[in-house]
Amino acid sequence: MDLNADVGESFGRWQLGDDAALLPHLTSANVACGFHAGDPLTLRRTCELAVEHGVVIGAQVGYRDLAGFGRRDIDIDAEDLEADVLYQLGALDGIARVAGSAVRYVKPHGALYHAVNQRAHKARAVLRAVVAFGDARGEAIPVLGLPGSQFLRFAEEAGLPAVGEGFADRAYRSDGGLVPRSSPGALLTDPAEAAAQAVRLASSDGVRSLCVHGDSPGAAALAAAVREGLSSAGITVAPFAGR
Repeated sequence: MDLNADVGESFGRWQLGDDAALLPHLTSANVACGFHAGDPLTLRRTCELAVEHGVVIGAQVGYRDLAGFGRRDIDIDAEDLEADVLYQLGALDGIARVAGSAVRYVKPHGALYHAVNQRAHKARAVLRAVVAFGDARGEAIPVLGLPGSQFLRFAEEAGLPAVGEGFADRAYRSDGGLVPRSSPGALLTDPAEAAAQAVRLASSDGVRSLCVHGDSPGAAALAAAVREGLSSAGITVAPFAGR
């Protein structure tokens, strides 16, 4: 079972999360690409830390929305969105290669994560960028998303490895959807509770990766508890993509 988190989201003097404390507990790092969060120096330092700890680097692509942290839906033309995603992939991959690694998978961020599950044209635009990026490297780049979603279905149709993920630190509705962040109890902040949910999710069909949000309170402690909980349950913790 893979354990991922959003990292590299600080910008200038504005610091978000504690990536140095969080990364040692992860197997995969969803690194911001400078559009919804992150600046070039932050991205470089984050990639260097990921390489130091043997963590796989993935591109966390989002809307061009620093002020809204990529959590506001944006009405954008499909061609523009495709180019925006391709730009982010190229930028992060260049920095990752200088650090001694490369972008090994792609995960949409925030509002874009939800949009690709609700709007087919946005899902296909993101995937066209991923396919083009992979074709230039001679490989199929995996994408992360909700199990059973149209985004992962379209990804498989496009010939991309589709990886379903669960959220260790988010509350779920009875229908399997996520409780909106604006609702009470949407975030799980107790490490033991997050670890227990992670073990449950790990036995769910279609879940190959578990996410802990890097901007959640005590994210490093949550990730440590989740990893320990999985190991104690006999679940091997390992990345789904090669380094």
